[in-house]
Amino acid sequence: MNTPVDKDRDMHFYWAAPLYLLLMGSVSTMATGGSGPSGDDILNPQSVQMAEQGKAALTRGDALVAIDAYEAALASDPKNVAAFTGIAMSYEKLGLPGKAVKYYREALALNPSDLVALEGQGNAYIARGATARAQVNLARMKALCKADCGGAARLQAAIDSAAKQAPKAVATK
Repeated sequence: MNTPVDKDRDMHFYWAAPLYLLLMGSVSTMATGGSGPSGDDILNPQSVQMAEQGKAALTRGDALVAIDAYEAALASDPKNVAAFTGIAMSYEKLGLPGKAVKYYREALALNPSDLVALEGQGNAYIARGATARAQVNLARMKALCKADCGGAARLQAAIDSAAKQAPKAVATK
């Protein structure tokens, strides 16, 4: 027969069990040092290998094969920022800056400080005529690069070049 005291004790146990498990997990993390990459920080090796194959295909100039390899890398590990960036570069190579912007956005959602993705997305914005957005990327890059930043310098040059090529407004009376 359950007495009110038994019910009260059982209720305290149910409340304390999750707390106990949480504390035990924290203690085991401290015991192992708690440093080094966790499971979420490590990419699947197969994903890395497929991304390398995509990079090789893109270097050869075969953007469609590169996209296939990068997509396989993402199927293996959807946190592979290099695969998103590689797909974006491949679409740029195919003359599709709109699709490139989308994949750069995916890469930056995973790692907002990825300088390669910021530069690439800035260049894709310029190709689409959105130099103001490219300037936002440039500002982010400059904030991230405290020292000399080649990517920021290249993006600045691309923005300057686009500004010179932009049609000037014709004065009308």
